[in-house]
Amino acid sequence: MCNPLLDISAVVPAEVLAKYGVKAGDAVLAEEKHQPVYAELVKDFKVDYIAGGAGQNSVRVAQWMLNKPGMTAYFGAVGADAYAEQMKTQATKDGVNVQYMVTDQPTGTCAVLVTPDGERSLIANLAAANHFKASHLEAAESKAVIDQASIMYITGFFLTVSVDSIEALGRHCVEQKKTLCMNLSAPFLIQFFGDQMAAALPFVDIMFGNESEAAACGEKHGWGSDIPTIARNLAALPKASGLRSRTVVITQGSTATCVVQNGEVHTFPVEPLAKEALVDTNGAGDAFVGGFLAQLALGQPLAKCVDAGHWAARVIIQRSGCSYPDVCEYK
Repeated sequence: MCNPLLDISAVVPAEVLAKYGVKAGDAVLAEEKHQPVYAELVKDFKVDYIAGGAGQNSVRVAQWMLNKPGMTAYFGAVGADAYAEQMKTQATKDGVNVQYMVTDQPTGTCAVLVTPDGERSLIANLAAANHFKASHLEAAESKAVIDQASIMYITGFFLTVSVDSIEALGRHCVEQKKTLCMNLSAPFLIQFFGDQMAAALPFVDIMFGNESEAAACGEKHGWGSDIPTIARNLAALPKASGLRSRTVVITQGSTATCVVQNGEVHTFPVEPLAKEALVDTNGAGDAFVGGFLAQLALGQPLAKCVDAGHWAARVIIQRSGCSYPDVCEYK
């Protein structure tokens, strides 16, 4: 469950980032000053349109790696427009059971600004995605999907939209002994949406994040800057379910991934990639989650889940946007 956004992706010079006040690697919500960027990309650059939004990226990658139609489903809000139809067509073709809530707002978009070195910055205009309601989860078709699911995944970006929906799925997971996963998603969520994060966190069995988001947690809670220490403290925060301790997974780009499971720190090195092979880092973290969850759904151990995450991210960063070959060759 997340914010479905049509990615409008283009390679741009650093001056475009400066013009709109975003830094390399930033993920921000669009303000008034950012609104012209979408038309500018379409007018002045070669753009790719991709069914996006962090959660939709992850579920598409997980579905691709599971390689059996209907293994995944996705919730989010869209408009009744061509952008929504384009996303639904792509996600459905990929095998995802799309359960969009249709609103009277236009479908959300995300400007993906990729600099020539492959770094990406995101400017998200949520639009319809900001109008998801927990009532959609009560529809008969939605309830059937939720009842069948064994793993739920919600991005932190959804904290700005519907905490009620997160809590509803969280309670379902506790009652039915299912696994709820979440993502820290962006430093601004930790800095400015702390109350919403605190409401959701007790339900979270597996928390994903990257090094910048972990650093924001360390700064906010006074945990320092050591990644394993931050991960341990995050794992130790109270949980609604006593079935299992919280697992925390922190990726660090090309540096080793840090995982805290059952209070123990595990480190998983990342296979190096030649710089000239890097095309675009957009979707790398989302792909990691998709790969991880695909193996988790198959009951594989932690090391295999992380290995699949690394493999999926490696595939995605060698392509434009969060896209992948027709055939998944992961073993």
